Amino acid sequence: MNAGEQRGEPRTGATWPDEIYRVLRDFDVTQFAYVPDAGHKVLIDRSLDDPEVHSVALTTEEEGVGLLAGAHLGGGRGVLLMQSSGVGNCINFLSLVRGGQFPFLMLVSMRGDFGEGNPWQMPMGRAVEPVLEAMGVMCIRVDDAREAADTVRAAATMVFRAGQAVAVLLTQKLIGAKPF
Repeated sequence: MNAGEQRGEPRTGATWPDEIYRVLRDFDVTQFAYVPDAGHKVLIDRSLDDPEVHSVALTTEEEGVGLLAGAHLGGGRGVLLMQSSGVGNCINFLSLVRGGQFPFLMLVSMRGDFGEGNPWQMPMGRAVEPVLEAMGVMCIRVDDAREAADTVRAAATMVFRAGQAVAVLLTQKLIGAKPF
């Protein structure tokens, strides 16, 4: 475990997305694969501004699965940032993670849960956990900003030290329900 992995203390004035970014960097995550999403705006912007990381905008979420497998094979660490509606696009590609036993970390901004007003988001929002778990990905939900950084730290430990596949689900209680 490197020194950054042991920190755990929040920085004064930092927001929960800033703290999550710091945790990811403390774990030497240098590959940020993402599909543009307002729920991940701070993480995406921070990764784009950080000259020590590679941020890759994806055209579809499943590209991130292959990108992170490649990062691991090359000795790097990565994270996939996406919205819950994109989980369905990844299902077949998650067989690569399971079959290849790749460590895999994804942060999923949830739709179709607490306070959702868009009926089109409901089916995938309800299916995210059972579908990911069926593909061997452990899911950990975050509802409270005070738990966000510690939850990502725990997930990163499970992924990068124990070789697991983990999805951190950033719920609408945490990120806020969209008004449309």
